[in-house]
Amino acid sequence: MTLWPSFRALVGIVALAVLVQPASADSLRVSPKAVVELFTSQGCSSCPPADALLTSLDERGDVLALAYHVDYWDYVGWKDTFGEADYSDRQRAYAQSWGSSRIYTPQMVINGAVGVVGSRRNEVNGAIDRGRLPLQVAVTQDRNMLKIAIPADAQLSDAVVWLVTYLDRADVDIAEGNNAGKSMVYTQVVTGRQALGMWESASGASLKLPIPEVLAHSSTGIAVIVQQEKDGLPGPILGAAAFER
Repeated sequence: MTLWPSFRALVGIVALAVLVQPASADSLRVSPKAVVELFTSQGCSSCPPADALLTSLDERGDVLALAYHVDYWDYVGWKDTFGEADYSDRQRAYAQSWGSSRIYTPQMVINGAVGVVGSRRNEVNGAIDRGRLPLQVAVTQDRNMLKIAIPADAQLSDAVVWLVTYLDRADVDIAEGNNAGKSMVYTQVVTGRQALGMWESASGASLKLPIPEVLAHSSTGIAVIVQQEKDGLPGPILGAAAFER
C-alpha cells in the first residue's frame, strides 16, 4: 500500500478509543449507500467510458466513488501518472478472495462484494441498488481535526479501518499508448491508502485525524472505510464516510 512519509508520525497522532457518544448529526458527508472502486488505467483504451461513469456516480450524492489506477498497462508505452503496483495488487486480492485469477480494466467493485465491467452502466447501477452498508460512519470537522465516529454493532464481525486519500479532479494529456492524443479528465483519483487500526464490533471506535497532515500531498479528499478481511484478503465493506476540503 502507498505510504506517505508523514504517516509514521500520523499513526502516533491518530486516537482510537471506545465510542461513548452517539454520532453527531452534523456529519460533513452522509454515509453512502455504496462504495464504488474503479480499477482503471490511462493506458486502457476501453476505460474512458468507465472513468466518466465514475464521475456521474460520485455526483449522485449517495455513492463514495474511488478510482484506483493500476500499473499493468504501463507496458503499452504510457506510464499512468497515478498508477501504483499496490492498486494492481488490491485488484488481484479481490479476485483471489472470489476464487478467480482474472483481473481486467475497467472493473468496478461495489461494496467490496461484487465486481462488474466498469463501463456497463446498467449492471453497475443494479449492483449499487442491491447493495447496502450496514454500518453508519460519521465524520465531523473541529477546526483542523477530523472526528470520526464508528458505532458498535455486535451483529457484525470486526473489521479494518482504512484511510484513503484522493484527488477530486485531474486533467491529463496522454502522449503515448492506447489513448495517445487524448485530453482526459479523471475524478476521485486515489492518492494513498493506509490502515489505521481495527474496528471492534463490541465497542465501536472514535478517531481523530489532523486534516493538514493527511491532505499535505495535493489530495483534496479523505475517505474512511471499514472493511472486513479474511485470510488477509479484502471482504465486504461495512461502512464509509468522506470529507472534502
